[in-house]
Amino acid sequence: MEKRSKAIQGRIREKAKELLSNKTVDLVIGFGEGSLPLRTTPRFIRNPDKVDRLIWNSFCENNLATYLHKLSQFKVGLVVKGCDARSINALFLEKRFKPDQLFLIGVPCQRMVDRRKVKKAVRGEILQAVEEEDQIIVEGEGFKKALNRNDFLYPSCQVCTHRTPLQVNVLVGDPVEESPLTRTHPEIMEFEKKSPEERWNFFEKESSRCIRCYACREVCPMCYCTECFVDSSNPKWIAKGLSPSDLEFYHIVRAYHQTGRCSGCGACERACPMEIRLTYLTQKLNLDVKELFDFETGIDTETLPPLSTYEMEDKQEFIK
Repeated sequence: MEKRSKAIQGRIREKAKELLSNKTVDLVIGFGEGSLPLRTTPRFIRNPDKVDRLIWNSFCENNLATYLHKLSQFKVGLVVKGCDARSINALFLEKRFKPDQLFLIGVPCQRMVDRRKVKKAVRGEILQAVEEEDQIIVEGEGFKKALNRNDFLYPSCQVCTHRTPLQVNVLVGDPVEESPLTRTHPEIMEFEKKSPEERWNFFEKESSRCIRCYACREVCPMCYCTECFVDSSNPKWIAKGLSPSDLEFYHIVRAYHQTGRCSGCGACERACPMEIRLTYLTQKLNLDVKELFDFETGIDTETLPPLSTYEMEDKQEFIK
């Protein structure tokens, strides 16, 4: 795994340097070393001599597509995983950028390591973390531990069915074997087994921890409204407190807003400081859209999401 990551890292740097040197793009957005172990940080490179700041490893979790909304005046080179590329395809359908504005550097994803799981697996503060083959070696004061990488993957990565980016300009790595979309998402299966009352109690418990920091909204590339409904004062949709009804309303509306638009990247759940389980809602809706309309987010660059269009042949069983 380490050798593969280093090879991909080298190819990302080569392509970034070529794009910047030839002025094909104004900047390249990729990943750089974070200030903490197990973390990377988004890196904005404008100078071809600084491409050695770009890295690639199993901690490159961010969906960098979220930065595109503020860079409409630039030509951008963007490092994308499978889920990131699907978000960009969805944004393309919503006319968020011009076709020639982006140059996508696609990286077949090896699946990302869940830093929270790793931290919970050791006692003490982690001061250093590196990848070695299929292991994550973590060190701290008085301990050094080797963890099996595949036991510490993000839930969204475990069930990802499109790890090779689609519709990219260049692919810097060999395509990975994909698995078909199935109804085996463990959290969704667990949720569907519950009675309606149990489902609501579960949702109520999860949403009650929300502090309305809106980190989930800020990291999502599909949340780009100039004014979010929670910030609107005319009309006023939601109060500014932490009443259960307001928290529940926010999360329900947010989930439905993502129906057929969410790529399942899991950025919202990773960003949540309260560790609220968010993706079980969006992925449940995505699976429903797949079953009802045979549609997956970001696969087809010409077909709009089902809730963004209407056809006479649409199923209407809900009409009595």
